[in-house]
Amino acid sequence: MINDQVMTGSEVPPLGPHIRQLRKKRRLTLEQLAAQSGVSRSMLSQIERGEANPTFATLWNLTRALAIDLSELVTSRAAAAPPSAIEVVGAHFTPEIRSEDGLCTLRILSPAQSAGRMEWYEVLMAPGAALSSDPHARGAMEHLTVIEGDLEVLSGGARNRAAAGATLRYAADVAHEIRNDSAASARALLVVIG
Repeated sequence: MINDQVMTGSEVPPLGPHIRQLRKKRRLTLEQLAAQSGVSRSMLSQIERGEANPTFATLWNLTRALAIDLSELVTSRAAAAPPSAIEVVGAHFTPEIRSEDGLCTLRILSPAQSAGRMEWYEVLMAPGAALSSDPHARGAMEHLTVIEGDLEVLSGGARNRAAAGATLRYAADVAHEIRNDSAASARALLVVIG
């Protein structure tokens, strides 16, 4: 299950007003957009007021219902900001994916336009967490650098373990899994090259 975090103040990105503008341009009520997107009316209202930080999945559902690409929402937000030679993406704007059991969190660090070619994530795993993945595109590889803790990777028929500071490189075009079988939390950086 993927959860939305409620945030307040200046740390919330200004996506909400843009979503409200798109909803009104399409002459949709909050109830109509909620029904079309599967996002509750109360959560949608909080997002539009800038009181909630939507997850990647929530934004995905809203952009599908509004018939726009996720990149358009991000690009529109970036286009409104003054041009800069260095883009800064605050922690509050970093989308997260959480496993259904809540033991694993993936923070999506790569830009939307690199999806499918090269993606990178911060992986946070509680003790006993496992992140299982179906095969990615042919030739895909993953590079998992353990920052804290001890992680094990299973890829195809192979299995190996690494502690903090080590990197595991393995085929991702076969079923694969990252496991934290230790009693401590683990943190890693994962790069997926398609």
